[in-house]
Amino acid sequence: MYLFTLLGNLLIMGTIWREHSLHTPMYLFLCALSISEILFTVAVTPRMLVDMLSTHRSITFVACASQMFFSFTFGFTHSFLLMIMGYDRYVAICQPLRYNVLMSPRDCARLVSCCWAGGSVMGMMVTLIVFHLTFCGSKEIHHFVCHVLSLLKLACGKETASVTMGVILVCVTALLGCLFLIILSYVFIVAAILRIPSTEGRHKTFSTCVSHLTIVVVHYGFASLIYLKPKGSHSMDSNTLMATTYTVFTPFLSPIIFSLRNKELKNAIQRSFHRTFHPLSS
Repeated sequence: MYLFTLLGNLLIMGTIWREHSLHTPMYLFLCALSISEILFTVAVTPRMLVDMLSTHRSITFVACASQMFFSFTFGFTHSFLLMIMGYDRYVAICQPLRYNVLMSPRDCARLVSCCWAGGSVMGMMVTLIVFHLTFCGSKEIHHFVCHVLSLLKLACGKETASVTMGVILVCVTALLGCLFLIILSYVFIVAAILRIPSTEGRHKTFSTCVSHLTIVVVHYGFASLIYLKPKGSHSMDSNTLMATTYTVFTPFLSPIIFSLRNKELKNAIQRSFHRTFHPLSS
């Protein structure tokens, strides 16, 4: 599954790079999303695989902080990219005459840069806040990675409760803010689609949003099971299992969904394979 996640996202990136017909803002954002998913997977999964095969499962303080920083950075970047992909679909459908102006190459590059910068700031801020706390007692983390909620349970001191609440509020506010803007974009998109007179036109227009909408549902569906579930409603093992599913399964599904649900990308992948393995027949 780990190798498929890497190869699937690399395939999408390579196809977008080779196919000039895919050099559009929507696929630029998709390429950036694939990069963030590869980096997110590389930051977490190898260490998890090593621990699964090892009897001595330990991690240094610096390595734990680095893992948390990168996982938060790429996780928030992923959410920010999904948000601007929703904005891209909104402009394409609701303001098509201004699309080339609002989504120029320079503006698209600026949006992607802002997503990476925002993810890095969030990752650094959360990591510094958590590791500024004092940890006492057991040093055993009940998780397969340096998960923020598991680490906060090991902290002690008067400020622990307020810091815990602050970290949760920052993370939830950022994620729900992105989700709210995505939903708002689709409210306007659906309203614009319903004004299209022909059924075929409505179906064709909405089909450009299906893959993105599916990824949003998967991403926020798994995230809500982890961060918004009632306290104490699940055992430690089930919590770890859900977190593993979110960390490993979501990046695994992403290239599959985009490859199968996006007809233009699927055709481009088929053409790329055809040119690679049957160059004389093309």
